[in-house]
Amino acid sequence: MIGPGTGVRVYLACGTTDMRKGIAGLSALAQDVLRQRPASGAVFAFRGRKCDRLKLLYWDGQGFCLYYKVLEKGRFPWPSAKDGSARLTSAQLAMLWEGIDWRRPDWGAPPARVG
Repeated sequence: MIGPGTGVRVYLACGTTDMRKGIAGLSALAQDVLRQRPASGAVFAFRGRKCDRLKLLYWDGQGFCLYYKVLEKGRFPWPSAKDGSARLTSAQLAMLWEGIDWRRPDWGAPPARVG
């Protein structure tokens, strides 16, 4: 994916978002719901009702970039609406974009011994 590098702040709008929204509508959600400045350089992630659509909004310093992905199979892993918003690392964002569950609980587990 062409886009922000490592170390970028990533905010997820938990629950579902109307995927008909464009840059203006998603910017308003970033400001009003996530309480963040849309042009701050952070990435804002929104998922559709069917769970197979993802939009990322990002200010690159010159203008907004809007990335849109629709999975042919599977669903994007997502926190419930009651969580409000979630913060991800750039590595978790890369996993999310590929449809990989970034919430795996065994991340901190030491590697299994072989032999």
